[in-house]
Amino acid sequence: MRPDLDHLVGGLASELDARLADVDAALAAHYPGERAGRQPVHTVYVPADRFHPGLVGDHGAAALDAVGRHEDRLLALLDGDRDLLSLVRAKLEREPVEDLRIDFEDGYGTRPDDEEDDDVRRAARDLRAALDAGTAAPFTGIRFKGCEAPTRARGVRTLTLFVAGLVEDGPLPPTFVVTLPKVTAVEQVEALVHVATRLERELGLADGALRFEIQVETPQSILGPDGSALVARMVHASAGRCTGLHYGTYDYSASCGIAAAHQSLEHPVADHAKAVMQAAAAGTGVRLSDGSTNLLPVGGADEVEAAWANHLRLVRRSLARGYYQGWDLHPAQLPTRFAATFGFYRDGLAAAADRLRTYVERRDSGVLDEPATARALADFLLRGTDCGALSQDEVGEGTGLDPHRLAGLAHRTREEG
Repeated sequence: MRPDLDHLVGGLASELDARLADVDAALAAHYPGERAGRQPVHTVYVPADRFHPGLVGDHGAAALDAVGRHEDRLLALLDGDRDLLSLVRAKLEREPVEDLRIDFEDGYGTRPDDEEDDDVRRAARDLRAALDAGTAAPFTGIRFKGCEAPTRARGVRTLTLFVAGLVEDGPLPPTFVVTLPKVTAVEQVEALVHVATRLERELGLADGALRFEIQVETPQSILGPDGSALVARMVHASAGRCTGLHYGTYDYSASCGIAAAHQSLEHPVADHAKAVMQAAAAGTGVRLSDGSTNLLPVGGADEVEAAWANHLRLVRRSLARGYYQGWDLHPAQLPTRFAATFGFYRDGLAAAADRLRTYVERRDSGVLDEPATARALADFLLRGTDCGALSQDEVGEGTGLDPHRLAGLAHRTREEG
């Protein structure tokens, strides 16, 4: 006798729902999807003792000055693209720094406690002044000394004093994050979750308001003693507070025994670490940032041109590998950060828009794109508009889609929180 297939299928589906309920819940908790909103294209690090309320504007002015003094060299590196250079100039005038990190770690060094306390309190007041005046970067935060035994007490003191000072006369900015450096154990991430929870309670902050980035600059964070990728466990030990994984070029390379002359964000050890970070972060909403280059565009015209050429190449390389953010250490790196980033998105605009329109309208094409590729195409175009490389009108005209539909295709519909 032939079975009732509809009844059989329904029964099997119900049995699988029950059997996989715990797995479904775990996947939803651990891999909630991409974080909503804009990701900055860079993080600018500045030693805490050099920070002041007008620093972002000063960086923009210094970057524009570098462009003015060496415009012919930069234009040559951009293949004579004056339209691109005009976009870069406008960005430097409007928003020269997207993400600023006030550094109390390596860039600041070890100082007497009284001196660091003074700098912490002053920097917190200065950031509040910049926020109130509208001169702060859209994204801000601090890097404090990490959770390893020698620096633990100083790091917690700096973090506590800074956050307390920042919220004394105003709210905690929603884009404020802290950077945890030199992470070597999952337990250090759990310890920062504990600290954040206590600070929120004591300072009257909302639950989950304090978020952090994990700086991946030790081999132990990539490969643990049991052979597992500890960075993946770190992400899931953060109780949803981790917003980013940042690669630390020089500490990681040195820890792997790479000679100083060969330490670079394109060294094979760097590519291996970043590939592991990429897999660990996928689907979690945790974003990735590449590291820095210490070849600065300073000195004579030849030295500036060489550093700019190197920076342009490295930024484009990172973008092509899915690292849409990086570190900048000097104002004169800002022109090439934005030139490389804007060029990347503008070069890909026409093809990405056409492919996405073909997919949405189900037109015949020589390329058969799948939903995952459509998602990547939409995300590419959204990132281009987020940073100012592309206008919404350009993207809308090319794709026939409004921003809401584009965000849906990119799966950027999950709320922050």
